[in-house]
Amino acid sequence: MKSEQYYIVKKKALPEVLLKVVEAKHLLDSEKALTVQEATEQVGLSRSSFYKYKDDVLPFHENSRGKTLNVILQVDDQTGILSSILTQIAKCKANILTIQQSIPIGGIASVALGFEILPESVGVDTLLEELRAIPGVHYLKILGRE
Repeated sequence: MKSEQYYIVKKKALPEVLLKVVEAKHLLDSEKALTVQEATEQVGLSRSSFYKYKDDVLPFHENSRGKTLNVILQVDDQTGILSSILTQIAKCKANILTIQQSIPIGGIASVALGFEILPESVGVDTLLEELRAIPGVHYLKILGRE
């Protein structure tokens, strides 16, 4: 498993293109621009540059917070399976935010989980592989990422 590396760089040392990416993301988050096209035009940035860097350039406070991942799993109705899932998430150094489990029907329950992927967490793909490998987990789908 190769972990990501992070660097803290002063704003004045960043190339202008990276600062414009942050500015465009802020416009989108604050809904001052409704589309990537609008945001990039407002800051004077090409859309291709925005897409190239958008996932890799974050203000420090965002990077320290982590990213939220929401998934749904279908699991066997057996004692301890939810505990196994939560233990695996903890081993991967992710933080549980929400849990919702349905009443089992036909021996199968649906579990919706929201968790935060932190900088020290394993990668999303590794985490999902680990969850899929738990005996009794039959289905896993990503519902959303933030």
